[in-house]
Amino acid sequence: MGQVSSVSQVNMYIKNMFIRDYMLNNISVKGEVSNCKYHSSGHIYFTIKDRASQLSCVMFASMRKHLLFTLEEGQSIVVDGNIGVYERDGKYQLYARSITKEGAGKLYEEYEKLKKRLLAEGLFDDTRKRKIPSYAKKIGVVTAGTGAVIQDICNVSKRRNPYVQIILYPAKVQGTGAADTIIKGIRYFEKTDVDTIIIGRGGGSIEDLQAFNDEQLARVIAACKKPVISAVGHETDTTIADYAADLRAPTPSAAAELAVYSYRETVIALREAEYSLNWQMANILKIKKLKLARYMTMLSHESPQNLINERRMYLTDMQEKIEGLMKQKLISSRHQLELYVQEMKGLSPLYKLQGGYAYVSDENGKNINSVDDIDKGERINLAFKDGYAKAVISSKEKA
Repeated sequence: MGQVSSVSQVNMYIKNMFIRDYMLNNISVKGEVSNCKYHSSGHIYFTIKDRASQLSCVMFASMRKHLLFTLEEGQSIVVDGNIGVYERDGKYQLYARSITKEGAGKLYEEYEKLKKRLLAEGLFDDTRKRKIPSYAKKIGVVTAGTGAVIQDICNVSKRRNPYVQIILYPAKVQGTGAADTIIKGIRYFEKTDVDTIIIGRGGGSIEDLQAFNDEQLARVIAACKKPVISAVGHETDTTIADYAADLRAPTPSAAAELAVYSYRETVIALREAEYSLNWQMANILKIKKLKLARYMTMLSHESPQNLINERRMYLTDMQEKIEGLMKQKLISSRHQLELYVQEMKGLSPLYKLQGGYAYVSDENGKNINSVDDIDKGERINLAFKDGYAKAVISSKEKA
């Protein structure tokens, strides 16, 4: 008899065989969901089967965040993961890393290829994006005629601004021909006076959102002359239409929040702007008045009238000074004149005449002041203080 092994050793050996098998570590298995149980720990335990066999599966809570739908009995799915051995029970099972509905994997590959091609083409560039109007009056909505999407948009719009008009273009948002009706809706609104176009629907699987992954729709959105907001699915769903649109909203309600401005907030902002503007104008006027007063003061000092007044005051002062100097000069001159008068009195013949003297001159009026100037028998004129007399020299004697 050969070497005897324990159960644990056998299970460990088999587990190592599975680990070393490359194919079993990266495998995709297709089957129908059966015995699906969501555990309180967050793990999902289920079985996939076909007509001939079945395989136990588990998806741990750490991987569950990548699951975009709820597992249900009878679903046809593709599970990606690895085959491993659960040593305690001695059975192998498929440890799921990701789960997609059958056919979704191919759709996702096509989605990725289209996204990369359009991205390389520049269809998603930010430079092509149009700005969403801040104060839209009319908004066109392309979505299903009935359902929660249009109701959510209308409710949010009415709450934010009851004066904004919402116009619906009923379109198919799922199934055959859905992309064509969405395109027709965009082209219809492009010819109207709407300010913004919203295209949207609720969330769903990649198959449900296939209409919004259409290449022609993406090109129509990119070429649209009106700004387009894409509101497809929930926050985790991103479609080709989202990339092509001018703005992506995670939900239809969020699209309405982005497209419809708040009337109340706008009124408050206008009032605040009015207050700020009035305050700024008052402050500016106050500053300008102070500057004007300063300029007027400076101008008053530099004005021609002020210069004239200053010159006039200067001339008045000069006039007063000149008049004072002239008066002093006159007084001094009068005094000097009086002195000259007194001196003249002493030299004046008339003044001498007042003292009893006479002025002697010949017949021609020439003054005779020496005895040598007359001859005996010559006629002379005598001037007294009170009259004149004529005389003849009868004799002369030298003193």
